[in-house]
Amino acid sequence: MMLLNIFLPLRYLDLGDTNLLGVLPLFFFFCQLEKTLRLSGNPLLKGVFPKTHRSNTLLMELDISGTGISGELPDSIGTFSSLNILNLQGCQFSGSIPDSIGNLTQITALVLSYNHLSCHIPSTIFKLKHLTRLDLSDNSFSGEIPDSIGNLTQITALVLSYNHFTGHIPSTISKLKHLTRLDLSNNKIRGQIPDWFSGMRWDSLQFLNLSHNSLTGHLPQFRYDNLQFLDLKFNYLQGPLALSICNMRKLFLLDLSHNYFSDSVPHCLGSMASLTVLDLRRNNFTGSLPPLCAQHTSLSTIVVNGNRFEGPVPVSLLKCNSLEVLDVGNNAINDTFPSWLGTLEYLQVLILKSNKFHGPISMCQTKFCFPKLRIFDLSRNDFSGSLPAKVFGNFKAMIKLDDQDTREIRYMESVRNMSFDASYEDSVSLVIKGQDIELERISTIMTTIDLSSNHFEGVIPKTLKDLSSLWLLNLSHNNLIGDIPMELGQLNTLEALDLSWNRLTGKIPKELTRMNFLAFLNLSQNHLVGPIPHGLQFNTFENDSYGGNLDLCGPPLSKQCGTSDSSHVPQPLESEEDESDSYFFSGFTWESVVIGYSFGLVVGIVMWSLMFKYRKPKWFVEFFDGLMPHKRRRPKKRAQRRWT
Repeated sequence: MMLLNIFLPLRYLDLGDTNLLGVLPLFFFFCQLEKTLRLSGNPLLKGVFPKTHRSNTLLMELDISGTGISGELPDSIGTFSSLNILNLQGCQFSGSIPDSIGNLTQITALVLSYNHLSCHIPSTIFKLKHLTRLDLSDNSFSGEIPDSIGNLTQITALVLSYNHFTGHIPSTISKLKHLTRLDLSNNKIRGQIPDWFSGMRWDSLQFLNLSHNSLTGHLPQFRYDNLQFLDLKFNYLQGPLALSICNMRKLFLLDLSHNYFSDSVPHCLGSMASLTVLDLRRNNFTGSLPPLCAQHTSLSTIVVNGNRFEGPVPVSLLKCNSLEVLDVGNNAINDTFPSWLGTLEYLQVLILKSNKFHGPISMCQTKFCFPKLRIFDLSRNDFSGSLPAKVFGNFKAMIKLDDQDTREIRYMESVRNMSFDASYEDSVSLVIKGQDIELERISTIMTTIDLSSNHFEGVIPKTLKDLSSLWLLNLSHNNLIGDIPMELGQLNTLEALDLSWNRLTGKIPKELTRMNFLAFLNLSQNHLVGPIPHGLQFNTFENDSYGGNLDLCGPPLSKQCGTSDSSHVPQPLESEEDESDSYFFSGFTWESVVIGYSFGLVVGIVMWSLMFKYRKPKWFVEFFDGLMPHKRRRPKKRAQRRWT
C-alpha cells in the first residue's frame, strides 16, 4: 500500500526504454494515473495483463508496446473507459480480441499489431465512433473484412496487413473520407480493385498498399493528388497503365512489380519530379524505356528487370543525379555499353544482364568514373573485346579502405518514411554458386562483378587484385586465354570465383589458397595443367571445381600427378591446330614406313601380272567391289503442298 501511495499523485509515468526486466508489477494497473502509463521498449519485462483490477477511469494513454507481456487479452481491458490511446504493439498476446474492447468509447488510436491474435475482428470495434487509427497488422486474423468497417467514419489510418483476410475489398471503405493511410497488403484478398476507386476524391490519401494479394483486372484511374506511396506488387493485375497515373505529382514510390501489366509505359513518368522509386520488374511491358529523368527528378531506384523492353538505354538518365540502383536486366534492350552512366556519382548497382548489349566495354573519359559502383552485372549479353584494365581501376568503392569495416552488415534503402512507418529496400537477383538467387535486401558489403556468358577475349587483367573488398567474381563462359593471374590471391574477401568455360592455360596459382573466405570455386572446362594446390579453402573443393581440365592432377581428382593417361587426347588450342599434321605423323618410324612400302610393292606386282595374264580387268574391279557393301538409297517422296 505504501507503493500505491507513492504513485497516487502522478499524472504521467513513463518508464519506456529503461531496460526493465522481471515480472510486470500489478500495481501499475491500480494506481490512479491521470494521463499516461508508458512502459514501452522493455522486451525483458514479462508477465500477463491482469484479468481483474480496480477500474481506472482517468488513464488516457496506455502504452506497453515492445514488451514481453503475453497471454490473452482479458475482458478487463474494457474497464479503462477514458482511454484515448491503447498501444499493445509488439507484445506476445494471443487468442481473440474480447468484445469488451467496444467499451473504450473515447479511444482514438487502437494499435494491436505484431502479436499472435487470431479469429475474426469483433463487431464491437466498429462501434468506436472516435477511432482515427486502427492497426491490426502482423497477426493471424481471418475471414472477410466486414462491411461494418464503413462505420469508422473518422478513421485516418486503417492498417490490416499481414493477416489472413479473404474475400473482396468491401465497398464500404469508400465511406472513409478522411483516410491518409490504407494498408491491406499481405492477405488473401481477391477480385478486382473496385470501380469506386476511380471515382473517389481521396484528397487526404497519402499511402495505399494493396500488395501481396490476389487482385485481378485492370488498374483503375486513380485521382489522388496527394498520394505519395503506391504499392501494388505481387498481384495478378493486367492491362496498360492509364495516363492518369502521372497526375499524382507527389508520388515518391511506385511499385507495380510482379504483375501482368502490358503495353508501353507512359512517358510522362519521366516528368514526375517527386518520384524516388520506380519498380516495374516482372511484368509484360513492351516498347522502349520511357525517358526517365527527362526533367529534374529525385529517382534513386529504377528497376525494370524482366519485361520486354527494346531499344537503347535512354540518355535522359544522365539527369538522374541521385540514381543509386539501375536494373534493366532480362529485357531485349539493344545497345552498346552505356559508359556515360559512369558520370552518375551515386550509382551503386548497375545490372544490364540478359539483353542484347554488344561491342566492347569502353569507359567514360571523366576523372571519376563509376566511383561508388559495387554491383556490376553484364552477364548473358553479346559484349566482346578484351577486358580493359581501366574498367576495374575506376571501381573505387570495391577497394577496401583502412578505416572501413567490410564485415559490418547494413542494407540499402531508397525510401524511409517515418510518418507511415514504411520503407523500400532495394533487392537484386544474382548468380551465386551457379544458382540464380533473389536477394531481398542488398547489404553494403556486397561487391560483385559478373561478366559471364559473353564473348570477351584476351587475358584476365591483373588490376583485379586492387578490388580487395570484392565478394563475387564471375568471368565464366567467355573466350579468355592465358594464365590465371597469381595476383587474384590478394582478393582476401572473395567468397565466389567462377572462371569456368574459358580457354585458360597453365597451372592453378598456389597463391589462390590465400583466399580465406573462398566458399565456391569453379575452374572447370579450361586447359589447365599440373597439380591442384592444397591448403585452407582449397581442401574443401570437390571434383566439380576442376572438371574438363584433362591435364590437372592430384586430389580431389583421381588422376595422380606424375602419371600419363592414355585414355584421352588433349584438345588443342587454336594456336596448336597448325601443328596437327606433324602431331599425326609423329607416331610413324622409318622402319614401319619401309615395311609397309615393300609389302605394297609386292602385292601390286602380283595383281598387275594376273590382270595381264587373264586380261580380265573387269574381274579385278568386281572382286574389290564385292568387298564393299552397297548403300541403298531411300527413294525421295515428292513434297506435297497443302493449301488452306
